[in-house]
Amino acid sequence: MPNYSGSWNLVQQMQAVAASNWQFPPVPAGTVGIFAIGSTASPVSVSTRDKYTFSGCVVSTAASATSANRRGSAAGNSTVGIFHLGCIAPSCCTSATRNKYIYAGCLVSFGGSATAPAQTGSATGNSTVGIFALGYIGCVGPSTTRNKYTYSGCVNASATAASIASYAGSAAGNSTVGIFALGNNPSFASTTRDKYTYSGCVVSSGTNASVASKLGSATGTCSVGIFALGRTCCSSLTTRNKYTYSGDTNGSATAASTASYNGAAAGNSTVGIFALGVAPSIKSTTRDKYTYSGCVVSSGTAASVASSQGSAASNGTTGVNV
Repeated sequence: MPNYSGSWNLVQQMQAVAASNWQFPPVPAGTVGIFAIGSTASPVSVSTRDKYTFSGCVVSTAASATSANRRGSAAGNSTVGIFHLGCIAPSCCTSATRNKYIYAGCLVSFGGSATAPAQTGSATGNSTVGIFALGYIGCVGPSTTRNKYTYSGCVNASATAASIASYAGSAAGNSTVGIFALGNNPSFASTTRDKYTYSGCVVSSGTNASVASKLGSATGTCSVGIFALGRTCCSSLTTRNKYTYSGDTNGSATAASTASYNGAAAGNSTVGIFALGVAPSIKSTTRDKYTYSGCVVSSGTAASVASSQGSAASNGTTGVNV
């Protein structure tokens, strides 16, 4: 008699795999962004996250962060996002905690901690590594410290320092370079930008922003980044800069639909979604959908809750940013 036990075991294994795939179907690359909503009412932090489908502008619930938080930063590759949770308490609120987020199943797990507790930083990445500008650390003040984060092994190593101490900035990148808008420096808005080369962790000068700003957000494709400049000195604004990586060119992009700051953004290869954040002095659920090729802004589905000071990452093909 033939022995079918091995074949039967194989069938059972295949059925188990099929059931698993049915429960958590893979998500096509470049279609989903995860938004950590951040602060919903000052000084309250939240662990709420929205999962955003770019093609249809659909918002649904994603797994919560491990801690309520705000003012964080995030970077991602094609399958995973790393969230630096930032502020997790109302006072002197810095944290070194990081969450690793798997897009396909919306799963949250722990990533390696930052080298220093920090908040109000920024981040960008290519397909294998993210660079986190730690921004404000502890109750000390702004910092030039940067961490280089390897997605596959959750490894956190030192990266070249920023050219100047800063916090509350934003960042965008392509597969080889990131552009950091340094934001506050250290107590006033700044037009300074650093161009960061991933392979050698090199920082060089990038074209200045068109206006001094802080508390902005950014997203990009493989060739261009869009910076929502956020707050200037004393007020919010709708100004956006379009940044071409190869030549460090800074030109005008379509304005946001609402003056805002403290927002978040994520994008795939053709479109970015901006959560406008505070607009101008209250929390907002407004989102702009931004088409890179023509710099077109249209409405995106609103966030599930009015919020500010959040972060975002996506499974697109570019660096993902605060």
